[in-house]
Amino acid sequence: MIPVLVERAGDGPVSPAQSLLSRQPVVLAGTFIAYVLLAQLGFALSGLATLAPPFRPESAVAFVAMVLVGLRAWPAVSAASFIVTLGMSHDPVLAIVTSIGTTLSGIAGAGLVTRFADGRDVFRSIRSTLRAVGFVMATAAIPPIALAMCGLAGLATPGVSFGSAFLMGWFGQVTGTLVFGPWVMIMITTEMRWPTRTQWSSVAEAIVLVVALAIVTLGVFAGFTPSPVKTYPLEFLCLPFLMWSAFRFGPRQVSLAVVMVSTVAVWGTLRRLGPFADAGPAESVALLQAYLTVMSIAAIAFATTVDERRRAEARLQELATTDSLTGLVNYRRLLDVMKLEIARSRRNGRPFALLLIDMDGLKQINDRLGHLAGSRAICRVADALRLCTRETDVVARFGGDEFAIVLPESSDDGGVAVLGRVSERLAKDVTSPMLSVSGGHAVFPRDGDSPTLLLRAADRMLYAAKHGGETSTSQLTTNNEQLRTA
Repeated sequence: MIPVLVERAGDGPVSPAQSLLSRQPVVLAGTFIAYVLLAQLGFALSGLATLAPPFRPESAVAFVAMVLVGLRAWPAVSAASFIVTLGMSHDPVLAIVTSIGTTLSGIAGAGLVTRFADGRDVFRSIRSTLRAVGFVMATAAIPPIALAMCGLAGLATPGVSFGSAFLMGWFGQVTGTLVFGPWVMIMITTEMRWPTRTQWSSVAEAIVLVVALAIVTLGVFAGFTPSPVKTYPLEFLCLPFLMWSAFRFGPRQVSLAVVMVSTVAVWGTLRRLGPFADAGPAESVALLQAYLTVMSIAAIAFATTVDERRRAEARLQELATTDSLTGLVNYRRLLDVMKLEIARSRRNGRPFALLLIDMDGLKQINDRLGHLAGSRAICRVADALRLCTRETDVVARFGGDEFAIVLPESSDDGGVAVLGRVSERLAKDVTSPMLSVSGGHAVFPRDGDSPTLLLRAADRMLYAAKHGGETSTSQLTTNNEQLRTA
């Protein structure tokens, strides 16, 4: 993927945007500026001098700001709404009522999402996503209701009835929040990372997707086609590209694609282009709003479902290949790694070593201190193995109190060095009980040309070392007490 979705907030590294959220002045200034700019975008796209444009992207700012930072953001939302409305209507009473309605809508929607839909992690599961959609649709009615209660509904688009004006205002709030909200939320709560070497093919695929989606969207909604008819009902042509984005990438890319499609669709429809232009002005706007609402809900729900399943599969894969006690890879994953190293060694002609390590006296620890102490001792050895190996080495729990380490591009000296570092670290550990280990190693292809033969050879050397066999380059034995007295 191009942008890599990061861990949940609080479970891993935080993005630069998240670190800024802890600064009150930055939060207020950013919320105010973003609200004003997106409000101007909505008015510019509509091309109408109305307080109820069909597309209200600024409503997403109020929603996201309240979810991320809570009530700290309400002064910025209220002030921005007041300034925007006053600039359009030149009526301070109307501006006050609108700012109150917008602020209450943001507070109510964000409060419900925080309480019942996982807060800032709302778009990580289909359950919380659908709940958030319902909350947004319910609370988006607050600003139009506030206008109606003050007798200000007549300030809607000229020639449109009160019911139509109310629906246009409500749809505009819903559409703006559902189109821009997921994208803004995901962009802020996840970390962007530069693609690795193996991800550049995904970058090329993403570029192809963006270009293809732009061509189709401009053709469907903006009249960029060779045909003289610019109103063919081809709005469904955008759906395959949204599915492509969901399957191959994730919610971040899908939400960005929805923003692209929605922006072009609003611009084209209000200029009498695209599939909704054949209807009357009010009907075309209503059809456009319904289309954008359904498309945004379907796209983000589909992307969230795919991403949730992908994460569940990755988790199951991790559980299937990871030892639950130590967090090291297990025997199944060890065999896969050895097969890969054998194939690599045959290609480049460089050997690799397999080191087997066995704890000394685990049975005595279990009998004397209990199995919980024995499990902790195993974890201490696992931590020592992690600290004493390279990033390219693979450390596995072979079974019970035995561990295996695959040492790429190493031979006898590599196995001896690793075992020496592990023994030295355990010897310096003052935690009781004191631990020691023994080891034996094998080298590919000298001691075997398959995982089974290598494990068998290393196990023979380990057995000889444990039972005081003659010392050779293939027999390793270590004793913590000797290291301490040396």
